[in-house]
Amino acid sequence: MNAHKIETVLNEDGTLTLRGLPFRAGDAVEVIVLESRTPLPEAPTPSSDSNLYPLRGTVIRYDDPTEPVALEDWEVLK
Repeated sequence: MNAHKIETVLNEDGTLTLRGLPFRAGDAVEVIVLESRTPLPEAPTPSSDSNLYPLRGTVIRYDDPTEPVALEDWEVLK
């Protein structure tokens, strides 16, 4: 059995949306809902000084993403 745990908060209207599940469309799944014993941290407010995700929204570019890195550091290749 493949299990996946997600902690989330119910919407205002009592609905629950699960995104990014590691299952394919059409797979049969079993859902068990338990009340969390520890509260989830509150989302940071825009006025908060601590930015939990400082890179969110920044541009990401990969130059040659499959190119080997640091080949000179491998002793076996010397």
